[in-house]
Amino acid sequence: MLGAIQWQVQGSVATITLSNPQKMNAMTRAMWRQLREAFQRIQAHRALRCVVVQGSGDHFCAGGDISEYPSFRFDAASLRDFHEEDVWGALQAMLDCPIPLLALIRGNCMGAGLEIASACDLRLAGQGSRFGAPIARLGFPMAPREADLVQRAIGTTATNAMLLAAEIYEAQRLPSGFLTWCLPDEALEEHVQAVIKRMAQLSPHAARLNKAQLRQGAPKLGETPDSAYAYADSPEHREGIEAFLVKRAALF
Repeated sequence: MLGAIQWQVQGSVATITLSNPQKMNAMTRAMWRQLREAFQRIQAHRALRCVVVQGSGDHFCAGGDISEYPSFRFDAASLRDFHEEDVWGALQAMLDCPIPLLALIRGNCMGAGLEIASACDLRLAGQGSRFGAPIARLGFPMAPREADLVQRAIGTTATNAMLLAAEIYEAQRLPSGFLTWCLPDEALEEHVQAVIKRMAQLSPHAARLNKAQLRQGAPKLGETPDSAYAYADSPEHREGIEAFLVKRAALF
């Protein structure tokens, strides 16, 4: 059975599932393209507060589907097309998504899975999950933009160990900062539901503004655009402040 990206929207939450269960959800070229399309379509749902990215079954994603590699990896032009169009096209669609992304990680999170998790804003993993990118065993490096994405998310030391020494990290050994929450495997579902519920009660406009600012980085001194404060008269801004002053829950 070929892999596929499955997605659904329920209320204010979208769920994207990486599904290739016979290969621990390894990503095929078709799945990368489907992932890009899913994120492009999800952005049309203006009421969303959160997108959960997960793998089917017991694993997040074990990497790329290596059985496909001989069909394109041995030609520079086709290899570039794979990484720059298929893979980066999907990762860029994730990075461009204005809705907060939460990676729910079980089991193996390797290579392609590590890149997908790195494109998310929040990462929740079970203590039994494992992380790495041992592609040097296959005789090739991580593509430049993908390596930069991973290094920014997980840090230089761990990225070096993964790429140069094929180090595999258990969740609890990962450098602090990559995982937002690391929990016993049996507690994952309860905790992710609590996080989703909390996010659903927050201002979606504030979340999108925060995400855009965090992705962009701090402006240089004296270069903050006036648009940064254009939310001043927005309904959600007024509602949040007024609700706090009268001691009631805000209705966003």
